[in-house]
Amino acid sequence: MLIAWNAAINLTAIREPAAIGVRHVVDSLTAIGALRDRQVPAFVDLGSGGGFPGIPLAAALPARRALLVESIGKKATFLSTVAGAVGLAASVEVHAGRVEGLAADPAHRERWPAVTARAVGGLADLVELAFPLLRPNGCLVAWKQGDIEPELDAAERAVAATGGGEIEMREVRLTGLEGHWLAVVVKRAGTPGGYPRTAAARRGRRW
Repeated sequence: MLIAWNAAINLTAIREPAAIGVRHVVDSLTAIGALRDRQVPAFVDLGSGGGFPGIPLAAALPARRALLVESIGKKATFLSTVAGAVGLAASVEVHAGRVEGLAADPAHRERWPAVTARAVGGLADLVELAFPLLRPNGCLVAWKQGDIEPELDAAERAVAATGGGEIEMREVRLTGLEGHWLAVVVKRAGTPGGYPRTAAARRGRRW
């Protein structure tokens, strides 16, 4: 389905099926250990796009609920279609909108045990977007590649401002995914009401 829809709505730059299997599906599943360690019963996936990592994780984990957040309407429609086609309609929901709106909703703010984000943005921005959704002791799992050191100072400042916690970097040790990392960020306390800021405010004042 990803390959079939890709010609119309540009879900991935990777076209070859085996490469999609490794660089999208297997890469998504590298977070299973981190989420199973915490016995996560539900998670939010930010910027789900072509369905990664949300769809593979929803299929592989014993999670009761997965909420895929995608602001582009056509991609959100694709996600809903795939969830139904692979038998995940009962546990997978799609939110066709921005995460800032979701974080302002009392039904979602500080209600979730885990947030995932892959190929979405810098780690500091991901912390600011994810922490308002996470309940205390919840975790953000973010996919990173290459030299992540330049991101860590800003991410630590974002963590301190939005609830406090720790950042653990886990190296992915799989053929075809060299240089990949998972950032597991655990939130310790409540998030102040001013977060997340608007996209314009985040661009104007970086961490």
